[in-house]
Amino acid sequence: MHKITTNKKGLSFITLMIIIALCALVLRFAIEQIVRSNIARNESNALPVLRLIAASLENYARDNHGAYPTSLALLTQAQPAYLDKDYTSQPPFKGYVFGCSRLEVDGYACSASAVQCNVAGKKEYTISTGGLLVIEDCNKKEQ
Repeated sequence: MHKITTNKKGLSFITLMIIIALCALVLRFAIEQIVRSNIARNESNALPVLRLIAASLENYARDNHGAYPTSLALLTQAQPAYLDKDYTSQPPFKGYVFGCSRLEVDGYACSASAVQCNVAGKKEYTISTGGLLVIEDCNKKEQ
C-alpha cells in the first residue's frame, strides 16, 4: 500500500492565505458601510446648517426693510444675533465647507460643498434668495 503524505507547511500556508482573503473581504464591506454612514451623517448636518444661514439672512432682511446683509459678520454681531457663528469663515464643519458666493443688499447665494466628494458627502447644496434650494450630485460639479 502506498501511503499518501501531505505537506503540512503547504496546507497551513494555503489556509492562512484563505483566512487573510476572507478578513480582507469582511474589512472591505465594513469600511464601505462606515463611509456610507459618515456620508449620510454629514449630509444630514449640512442641509440644516445651510437652511439656518438662509433663515438668518431672511430674518435680517425682514427686520431691515428688505435689505440683506453684505456679510455674515453682520448676522453674528447684531444684538440679538441672527446667527450663532459665521460658518463660512470656519474650517470644514462635519465634512462640509460653507460659503456665500453672493451677499448683496438685494439677495444672496450660499452653498455647502463636501470637502471630498464621495468620502465626506455626495451632494452639494445651494440656497439663494427666498430660500430656493438646489441639490446637485457633487460628481457633476467636478466634471
